[in-house]
Amino acid sequence: MEGMEVYEISRKSAVALTVNADHVWREEVDLAPIEIAPGYSYMPWGSDNLLPYEIINLVEQDETITTCMQFNAEICYGGGFVYDCSNAKDSIRKEVDNFTLKNNIAGYFYGLCEDLKYFGFGISIVYLNAKKEIVRVVRKNAAYCRFAPADKKGRIPYILYGNWRKSGLTKDDVEKIPLLDSDFPLDDFLITIGRQVGDDGKTKVRSQSSKFAVLTKIPGADSLYYPIPPYAALFRGKWYNIKNLIGVAKEANLKNSAPIKYLVEISDKYFERLFRAAGITDDVEKKKRVREEKTKIIDYLTGAENSGKALFANFYVSPDGKEIHDVKITRIDEDSKQGGDWATDMIEAVNMICFAMRVHSNLVGSVPSKSQTNNSGSDKRELYTIAQALQKPYHDLISLVHNLIIQVNKWEGVKPNYPFIQLTTLDENKDAKEVTIDKNNKTTEE
Repeated sequence: MEGMEVYEISRKSAVALTVNADHVWREEVDLAPIEIAPGYSYMPWGSDNLLPYEIINLVEQDETITTCMQFNAEICYGGGFVYDCSNAKDSIRKEVDNFTLKNNIAGYFYGLCEDLKYFGFGISIVYLNAKKEIVRVVRKNAAYCRFAPADKKGRIPYILYGNWRKSGLTKDDVEKIPLLDSDFPLDDFLITIGRQVGDDGKTKVRSQSSKFAVLTKIPGADSLYYPIPPYAALFRGKWYNIKNLIGVAKEANLKNSAPIKYLVEISDKYFERLFRAAGITDDVEKKKRVREEKTKIIDYLTGAENSGKALFANFYVSPDGKEIHDVKITRIDEDSKQGGDWATDMIEAVNMICFAMRVHSNLVGSVPSKSQTNNSGSDKRELYTIAQALQKPYHDLISLVHNLIIQVNKWEGVKPNYPFIQLTTLDENKDAKEVTIDKNNKTTEE
């Protein structure tokens, strides 16, 4: 069951049923690796291995989160990515130009920015030619990547890339790519292709692969395989559900003047346990059983014969002290919102979401109301500059793969650079200028 559904009971009241999203990202139990074939094992991303698609679906259901996510990816992209060849020889400059012409650097870089903002990690694939030079770099969509189980030293040996929405995948349906050690990617690469002495003091080719994966990952406090981005707090808290409920309430009021009387939050784990108890495996029967359960709850809430009765539902307390309910019913005071006027509540909900996404609402224009305060142009320029400055950790992490390319291809005097866009004042007679930082940490304008 996805999203929120409204059931009209009468012209005066309605019940809103929604799936509680606070289970997203963190699992209740440890997950075991899944083996497709010998040598093709992976750690599932979520209990059903479909967690990234659930996240994408939740993001796409909310206009504010979608806009903030796009803004964060765009602000991380900034002025794009370039190989700075200002201190390189002409011959090397030509090699770099040839490399950038043959690769979609802009698409690769923007896609990596999106993956970092959505999931907290990104995967780059570098391709070698016969001379063991890197000639291509592409991004693999993080939602379709799965990590192999780590070895005893904590190193992940490879990734599997495939369409995990399909069931019954075989090794022919996935792409297996060796993953370089994320702590020492250059040394690991040189040792792997036989260009550097290994830990055993010998030079030996460990892999004949012509492509390798490089992990760009945001370090987290609780991140073994798939990191948990900070904005996941939206789904652990209540503001995501509150904002969606406001939209449903206003729609119900506009359609039939039926304000929402009850909000029923149902954990999707509740239905999973219900299906197991009843032995239901068929998808059609599952949908039928879900509909029956909803009808029972609605009948209970609205039936006159149930007045004054109590409803019992299971809940448990998580290690951090939060109560996790299978079913939670909240009565909404319809008298406090006559006419469906939720403008103040919507502004509060949007501001909380923008806060969690680290986006100032005035930068994306997402604060709703007929009249609202607005920052001055100077304030907005400063906010935009601050937002770009905060992307430095992401750029430093992305530089890992580019420094690998530069060293392997022996591009002396070349370094990765991330120009940012600086908004200007009217007296400069232009809207924006591109700013870069040279080796002496001095800024230059273009």
